[in-house]
Amino acid sequence: MCYAIPGKILELRDNIAVVDYFGEHRNVLNDFTDVQIGDYIYAQGGILVQKIPKQDAILILKEWEERFFQLKKLDLKISRIKEEVGIEDNKFIKIIEKTREGISLKRDEVLRLLKTNDKKELNLLFKTANKLRQKHLKNSCCVHGIIEFSNHCRNDCLYCGIRKSNKKLKRYRMDVDEIVKVASFAVNRLGFKALVLQSGEDFWYTTEKLIEMIKKIKEKCGVLLFMSIGERSFDCYKRMYEAGARGVLFRFETSNPRLYKKLHRGPKLKFQNRIKLLRYMSKLGYIIATGSLIGLPGQTEEDLMNDILLTKSLNAEMYSFGPLIPHSETPLANASLENINTVLKVLAVSRLIDPKAKILVTTALETLDKENGRKLGLLSGANSLMINVTPTKYKNLYSIYPNKAGNEREIEDDIEKTLNLLYSLGRAPTDLGI
Repeated sequence: MCYAIPGKILELRDNIAVVDYFGEHRNVLNDFTDVQIGDYIYAQGGILVQKIPKQDAILILKEWEERFFQLKKLDLKISRIKEEVGIEDNKFIKIIEKTREGISLKRDEVLRLLKTNDKKELNLLFKTANKLRQKHLKNSCCVHGIIEFSNHCRNDCLYCGIRKSNKKLKRYRMDVDEIVKVASFAVNRLGFKALVLQSGEDFWYTTEKLIEMIKKIKEKCGVLLFMSIGERSFDCYKRMYEAGARGVLFRFETSNPRLYKKLHRGPKLKFQNRIKLLRYMSKLGYIIATGSLIGLPGQTEEDLMNDILLTKSLNAEMYSFGPLIPHSETPLANASLENINTVLKVLAVSRLIDPKAKILVTTALETLDKENGRKLGLLSGANSLMINVTPTKYKNLYSIYPNKAGNEREIEDDIEKTLNLLYSLGRAPTDLGI
């Protein structure tokens, strides 16, 4: 199974390729110098990542065509909104109506949405977010693979299970060749077209090692590479971009500087440094995936609102919000577990604030509700998922929080479960471009 549908190039304009997908035309950024009009390609994150032979593309498209339109029809049916019944607060309904009309919300209106705990209001909020997702992005759902290649970290953040003070954790590092082998398997055998390479803030991987890793993967794979390696120098991120990395998963964790300072322990870990680095990476051209933790002690609804607004201001293409899952070997071991509706509200309001964004269902959300977390996230405005392709022997050692969803399944089983869920909701496991 491919996690992208081939498209045919109709037009080339500078570094933009106009690509046809069953009659839908999308723009993708083109890093390639040897593509021509009429070529078939794969794209991820709005970036051309691989050419595909015409005969192979036609076979795949023939298999996909009927299913593609069936899924679109099902998604449209599921995303329909019936008339609001039983909501007493007309102000709440007017706020929702503004979002449907594309009118920007005021801060007090955003806060009103985040503060609701009324069952009927929540239902309308989630359905409206799902409808906006369908309206602006149709039924495509990005499916990324993630490789967690090291659980060493030089930092001591209060919420993270791989913090350097956790002496009970067995540490591991994958060398460059092992990482390349796993990435090649994920792309060339399992069909992934986007991968996240994630680690703790581990400076054993020098800039040179990271560049070697990226170049070797790009030589073997047509793939969109996201780096999730923490705070590095501007020069490191510049050189990784030049080597072929095109995305970063780099969360700011909280928009509240006082809360950030309280929770983060590490060399030079300052809130403003993190924001400056995110803005620099955006200027370089990286696809930015960022967001915050939900359920931090002392966090308020106003903080969550500011998290969403900061994410948008950073020109993030992907919003990544996940719940705090307390870890027994951290100072926040006794923190309260967040109610799933709080997480879903943040996803839904993010969709209302930024209708065209990609919004991720994090593994932490799935862990919070292993039975329904993914489905609820997708029905609350989200349209992106990750599947862990880390080798089994390392999965449980990347313990940023306990009992991570998916660790108990083999990769192939996780893929099958994910696809079955997407098909049941009318979603296509593909990213068609921008």
